[in-house]
Amino acid sequence: MVIAGVVALLTGQPWLFPSLGPAVMLHLEKPDSPESSPRNTLIGHGVALLAGYGFLVACGLTDNPPVLQEGMSGPRIVAAAGSLAVTALVLVLLKASHPPAGATTLIVSLGLLTTPTQLLIAAGAVVLVTAVDWLYGQVSDRPMPVWAAPERSPEEGGHRGGPDRRPVG
Repeated sequence: MVIAGVVALLTGQPWLFPSLGPAVMLHLEKPDSPESSPRNTLIGHGVALLAGYGFLVACGLTDNPPVLQEGMSGPRIVAAAGSLAVTALVLVLLKASHPPAGATTLIVSLGLLTTPTQLLIAAGAVVLVTAVDWLYGQVSDRPMPVWAAPERSPEEGGHRGGPDRRPVG
């Protein structure tokens, strides 16, 4: 976060934004989880940025001030809900779950990042933070995978549908 913050300070651009925090938390707390992998992080935020911007354009909100200045409106609700739904659907289809991406799509659809330049910078920030977190994991003996976390078998608790119900002992 410090590196992204310093780059933001030096460039005057949005290299530091709210959904990077939860991404960093996942990277540090659960580095071997599929949701924390560089693959899911980069795909998740990329899809979120595109979906958020697509709904900004579709709802005619690209030139509007952010929701915090303008207030809530029907088109803004459609942009927020639509971009979140599309982000979730695409990430499920791609098997690339990354919950912080939900925040990224809302940051865009609520008008906090609205220009193509800001979106490219946000994407760059995700790459930067993911690379720094990956390097930190390598030196701290809690490594993230190079790209994707290995799939877990049902015996390892990798199934869906609730807690592991295997007998103990």
